[in-house]
Amino acid sequence: MASVTASTVPSNGLPIHRIALPGTRALTVLVAFDAGARNERADENGMAHFLEHLVFKGGEKFPTYKDVNETAERLGGVLNAYTSHDLVAFHITVRAESASAAIDLLTDFVGRPRLDAEELDRERGVVIQEINRAFDQPSMVAEYLIDRAAFGEHPLGRTVLGAEQNLRSFTREGIVAFRERRWAGARGGAFLAGNLEHVPAEEELQERFARFPSLPEPEPCLPAPDFDPQKLVEQRDTNQSHLRMIYRPDITVSDVRERAALSIYSTLLGGSMGSRLFEEIREKRGLCYSVYAVDHTFADVPVLQLGSGLESGKCVEAYTRMREIVDELRKNGPTEEEVQRARAYAAGRTVLAFENTNAVARYGANQSIVFGEDIDPDAAIAALDAVTYDEVREVADGVADNLAVACVGPHSVEEF
Repeated sequence: MASVTASTVPSNGLPIHRIALPGTRALTVLVAFDAGARNERADENGMAHFLEHLVFKGGEKFPTYKDVNETAERLGGVLNAYTSHDLVAFHITVRAESASAAIDLLTDFVGRPRLDAEELDRERGVVIQEINRAFDQPSMVAEYLIDRAAFGEHPLGRTVLGAEQNLRSFTREGIVAFRERRWAGARGGAFLAGNLEHVPAEEELQERFARFPSLPEPEPCLPAPDFDPQKLVEQRDTNQSHLRMIYRPDITVSDVRERAALSIYSTLLGGSMGSRLFEEIREKRGLCYSVYAVDHTFADVPVLQLGSGLESGKCVEAYTRMREIVDELRKNGPTEEEVQRARAYAAGRTVLAFENTNAVARYGANQSIVFGEDIDPDAAIAALDAVTYDEVREVADGVADNLAVACVGPHSVEEF
């Protein structure tokens, strides 16, 4: 059983959460803010991710990227970060005995980054290469297209990496202004997950995390738009097509039970090798190698995404049958046995994921910052275990036949 506590909040308003996990020798330290891509203005698109890169160039005590990287290696640690539409987060996972040094490192370069102008110009080229590489991957282009098909010009419809022309226009002043506007302690959190035996005493802990500046609470993000789904195709003369579909389920994202029921629905639809999509599209019909369904809930809107990578000549048949399967679940519902199996699989997969301290810290950040909810990982498992057949059936009923479609391959919009 995990044990969750939140320490006294430092003067900068950044809460420090502790999640003790018995039986592990590892500790993950993660700091996150409500400063993902959906908080960017149109001309800032890509700035949240670019800032994530720049922070690693050094702070006050560890002034260069070399100091940061070599210190992490001396701790035997794994140091990384991520930017999504929801969050920006920085994390290090180390053996528990290195807790104090890991916290010292992370809070230095993330809490008080130098953001050197020369490093900005150097890293700009690196991120532009990352953007161009993504556009060379048809599967990634399909992800970009489906977001735009589902959300249009809203920030959720833009890419996290941003456009090359945006990256070329970013200035140090603009990046610092974005950080000061979004990296507020009141909309962030520090999460210590794993073996807490060597975490510093409260006074030292607060002193370290007080390195983050006190900033005013940011404005709320732009609410998600009404669902106005589009169909978008990027024609490429290839033998392989990449198909994506997004439905917007009729659930209340602030309801933990409804989110859990959606997870079980997506699992029985296309989240395992026993799911309907896998059995019908891959095994029975042999239409593809890869097919899936996955759910995601932003702070204010749920998403159900289906996808497949397959031979272009079979793409339209697979698309048609995938829609039919969603329709069949809406009309007839899943079987009791399907729900039972999917519930066990989803809960079991979560249990296994939470053996990893980094996964627990990420879960805590999402729960706390995106939803303002309980960060206890045991509660997430219990919520899945508690889902009933009727709750899953209600989710199936609420997946209306109204969807966004995106495809990369030798096709036209009219085929869908």
